[in-house]
Amino acid sequence: MRLKTDMSLLEKRQKSHIFPQILATTIVSWLSIIVGYSSAYYSPAESTMIPDLNITKSEASWVCSLLPVGAIIGSLSGGPSLDFLGRKRTLILTDVIFLTAWTLNYFAKTCWFMYSSRILNGLSVGIASFALPVYLAETLEPEIRGRLGLFPTAFGNFGILLCFITGSVFEWRELAGIGALLTVPFLVVIWVVPETPRWYMSKRRVQSARKALKWFHHSEINKELQELYQNKPKVRYTKSHLKVFGIVLGLMFFQQFSGINAVIFYTTQIFQESGSSLNASLCTAIIGLVNFVSTFIAAVFVDRLGRKVLMYTSSVVMAAMLAILGLYFFLLRQGVELGSFEWLPLSCFIFYVLGFSFGWGPIPWLMMGEILPAVIRGQAASISSAFTWSCTFIITKTFPVFVDSVGTHYAFWVFCILLICSMVFLKLAVPETKKRTLEDIERILACN
Repeated sequence: MRLKTDMSLLEKRQKSHIFPQILATTIVSWLSIIVGYSSAYYSPAESTMIPDLNITKSEASWVCSLLPVGAIIGSLSGGPSLDFLGRKRTLILTDVIFLTAWTLNYFAKTCWFMYSSRILNGLSVGIASFALPVYLAETLEPEIRGRLGLFPTAFGNFGILLCFITGSVFEWRELAGIGALLTVPFLVVIWVVPETPRWYMSKRRVQSARKALKWFHHSEINKELQELYQNKPKVRYTKSHLKVFGIVLGLMFFQQFSGINAVIFYTTQIFQESGSSLNASLCTAIIGLVNFVSTFIAAVFVDRLGRKVLMYTSSVVMAAMLAILGLYFFLLRQGVELGSFEWLPLSCFIFYVLGFSFGWGPIPWLMMGEILPAVIRGQAASISSAFTWSCTFIITKTFPVFVDSVGTHYAFWVFCILLICSMVFLKLAVPETKKRTLEDIERILACN
C-alpha cells in the first residue's frame, strides 16, 4: 500500500516537473498555427481572390510564390535578431509582423497589396520556422524534447486544416480577417514564458539563466548552469561545425524535395485534374485533417523508436505513394479509363501526407535545433531556414510549369526517386539524437 502511495506521489511530482515546459511549448507553438494558416491560404483563397481583385493567373501565381520569397528574407534577417534580441522577443516581433501582413491582406484593393502582404507573411514564416525549434531545443529536457518538440508541427498542421475548412465557407477577405485574429492570443500569453537559459548565459546573465531554469523546473539547476558556462560560445566555425551544418541542409533539402509543398499549395488543382468525381474542396479538407492528426503518431514514437526510424519509414511510404500516383496520372494521360479507380488519388494522397507528417515533416526541424552547436545555432538555423524556403520557392514556382511541360506523372516520379536517395543520406550522414542532451550531442558530433 505504501509502495503505491509513493509511486503516486512520484507521478504527481513528475507531472508538476514537466508542466511548465508543456505550458511554454503550447504558448510559443501557437505561432505555428499562423505559419500553417499562412502557408495554406492561397489554395482556398485563389478562386474568389482572382475575380474580386481582377488579377491575372500570372499575378495570382506570384501571390502564391511570394510567401517563400519573404520567408527567405525573414530567415536571413532573423538570425541576427535571434542572437541580439533573444529568442522570446524575436517570436513577439514575428507575431507583430504577422498581424500587419494579415491586416494589409484584409484591406487589399489591388494585387500590389497582396504582394506586400504575402512578403510580410513570408517574412514571419521564415523567422518562426527556425526561431521556434531553437527556443524549444534550448528549454526542453532530453526525455521530453522529442515529443514536445513536435508541438509546432502539430499546431502548424492544425493551421493548415483550419484554413482548408474555413476556406470552404469564407472568401479570401474573410480568411485574411481570421488570420489577423489568430495573432491576438499569442500577444496576450507570450509574456508568461521566460527567455531561454542558454541565451541568458550567452549574454553572461547568470542569475537570469538560473531563474529561467527554475521556471522551467529543470531537475539539476547547478549542474546545468555549469554545463552552460563550460559550453558558452568561445570560437567560430570549425570543420566539425560545417559538417553538422551540411547534415542540417541535407535534411532540409530532402524534406522539401519530397514534393510536399507542391501537394499542399496545389492540392485542389491536382484533384481537379485527377478525373475523380469526388469534390476537390472536400478532398483538400480531408488531406488537411490527415496532415494534422498524423503528427501525433510522430509525437508518440519519436522518443521511443528514434528520429531515424521514423524518417526511414516516412521515405518508404511517401515514395511508394508517389510511384502509384505517377502511374495513375500516366495512364490517365494515355487515355485509359480509370473510373473504377477514382478513389485511388485521394487514398494515395492520404498515405503520402500521413508518411510526411510522422517523419520528414517535423523531424528535420526538431533535429535542426538539436544538432546545431550552440556557437552557431542562431546563425546556422537562420541560413538553414533560408535554404529550406528557397527550395520551397523553386518547387512552388516551377511545379505547374513542369507539370504542363512533361506531365504530372513525371513530377511525382522525380520526387519518388529523391525520396529513395534520402534513405541513403540518412544511413550515411544522420546521427540518432533521442534522449541525449544538447551538450552530449555536440560532443559526439565533434568527435565524429
